[in-house]
Amino acid sequence: MPTFTALTTLMGRDPAYKLGEAMEAMTPEPTGVGVFEVEDGSGLWEVGGYFEAEPDAASLALLATAMGAKAFTVSELPETDWVAHVRRELAPVEAGRFFVYGSHDADKVPADCEPLLIEAAMAFGTGHHGTTLGCLRALDRLALDGFVGKRVVDIGCGTAVLAMGAARIWSDTVLASDIDEVAVDVARANVVANGLEGRVTCVEAAGFDHPDLNAAAPFDLVFANILKGPLVALAPDMAGAMTQDGFAILSGLLNEQADEVIEVYARSGINLHHRDSIGDWTTLTLRKMDAN
Repeated sequence: MPTFTALTTLMGRDPAYKLGEAMEAMTPEPTGVGVFEVEDGSGLWEVGGYFEAEPDAASLALLATAMGAKAFTVSELPETDWVAHVRRELAPVEAGRFFVYGSHDADKVPADCEPLLIEAAMAFGTGHHGTTLGCLRALDRLALDGFVGKRVVDIGCGTAVLAMGAARIWSDTVLASDIDEVAVDVARANVVANGLEGRVTCVEAAGFDHPDLNAAAPFDLVFANILKGPLVALAPDMAGAMTQDGFAILSGLLNEQADEVIEVYARSGINLHHRDSIGDWTTLTLRKMDAN
């Protein structure tokens, strides 16, 4: 049985929740409604519903107009091939030199940017979340400071947006790994869509546990945009996989979790270089330094 999604964006928490409540009263009734903030500091919220029958276009149009929302995008999602069919028409994201966009905004790409085409499919990492945005900003900051990554890896890569960002500005091959098979498939598709075949290699792996990663180590830049627990567990392995004076860009951290992660990594000789908070989320740039 096909599933339908109806998705829109609008400004403000209260209007977003009111729109979500109004969608629940629609006929046909949605099987679920989601409301969440696009955590890029813009104040934008996304509202979406899932339907077992095609939603009424007129009702959606009236709701969007009444709440000041963008026109709903309705998509039919067969039970198979979710990655190919799940699309959210999110606005482009600018993070330093990087411009993250969906194909629906291909005509908006500026001439003086590093473009990253990412469709909002199942894997995490569209640039709209404060963690991904923070990592892209951290990458841009390092490059502006004169750092050039020669051996780069993206652990828990999701869409591979961070790996592709590094490949855009440096010519050396970047590795990207994820423990989730679907995420790796999405990452590989994104690499092809961005014309980065041969410059970004995607593998399925838990942490650094893969022959390709072992062969390429040590790395002078490691991305790990995951969660606090896995980041803490990964600290010793990351220290062993990094070059002296190498950098790590870590995120997936709530602001209140950052200090603990800083302490854990300091015990492995990887110390704070810069921290940045976007909304509820913190991104850490750390550097492996000689204790002497």
